[in-house]
Amino acid sequence: MSKQSDLNSISKFISLILRHHPDAAGITLDEHGWAEVEALIEGIRRSRPFDREMLEEIVRTDRKMRYSFNEDKTLIRANQGHSIPVDVELSVVSPPEYLYHGTGAKFAESIDRTGLLPKSRLYVHLSQDEDTARQVGSRHGSPVVYRVKSRQMENHGGVFYRSVNGVWLIKAVPAEYLEKM
Repeated sequence: MSKQSDLNSISKFISLILRHHPDAAGITLDEHGWAEVEALIEGIRRSRPFDREMLEEIVRTDRKMRYSFNEDKTLIRANQGHSIPVDVELSVVSPPEYLYHGTGAKFAESIDRTGLLPKSRLYVHLSQDEDTARQVGSRHGSPVVYRVKSRQMENHGGVFYRSVNGVWLIKAVPAEYLEKM
């Protein structure tokens, strides 16, 4: 196995730990989703070779910028995508006129009826552009992209957040604010 595939595998494991199951590494997260770096390293090291250098490389090279360190790199957290209740200290941000959501065709009928719901996550994830949404949708089979009337939704009381890695987040999007592309 190559070093890069090892790092990809470990990155997926870190995502599982920091977003969904900190107990998988025997660690705890604080109320803002932060974990002690040394505890995370020790927890991962129980099942595979792992050190701080590898962790820093994963954080530095992750294309989706999934993780953040605090200033002195003693704490780490996932930037969004949690299924466990944490407050990653998101700021309310006024959205552009439209945002986009990519999904698989198999989910379109349900979305057309009920809108976008976070399911097992805390927020619905939205993209700034249609291409990114299409890429996300491709992970779920044949992609379907919805255009979200985000500015109109905000004018009607919708509250939008933007993660440090540029992903737009909202609690839910009612069907009337969606247009299938």
